[in-house]
Amino acid sequence: MKTPINPATVRRPFGHYNHGLLVPAAAALLVTSGQLGIGIDDRIPESVEEQAVLCFEAIKSILEEGGMGFEDVIRIAGFVTRREDFATYMAVRDRYTKAPLPVSTLIIVSGFTRPEFLVEVEVTAARAG
Repeated sequence: MKTPINPATVRRPFGHYNHGLLVPAAAALLVTSGQLGIGIDDRIPESVEEQAVLCFEAIKSILEEGGMGFEDVIRIAGFVTRREDFATYMAVRDRYTKAPLPVSTLIIVSGFTRPEFLVEVEVTAARAG
């Protein structure tokens, strides 16, 4: 249903994502808010890996509540506070992505609402009706 778009005239993606993803008309759309690395118990792990897992697990719950899964994710936007956390964040992201691979953006930010937060992730998902 979703069609990956990776033109031969554009450098191939740097990682586990597509440059574009064509979504069919009349697809159901689910958009999440940015999810931070905080547990339901308000605990914030110190490592970016543990925080990223919490972000993706929260997104998994939101997707499931909306009748979707990671195979329906068409776009991921990730935000980290340190350049050295790129590889760790991407390794966690790659454990959750499913074919067809979503489009993905990763941005370094100066910080979040609390200094303990190291990563935030938001997604858009679509499923053909």
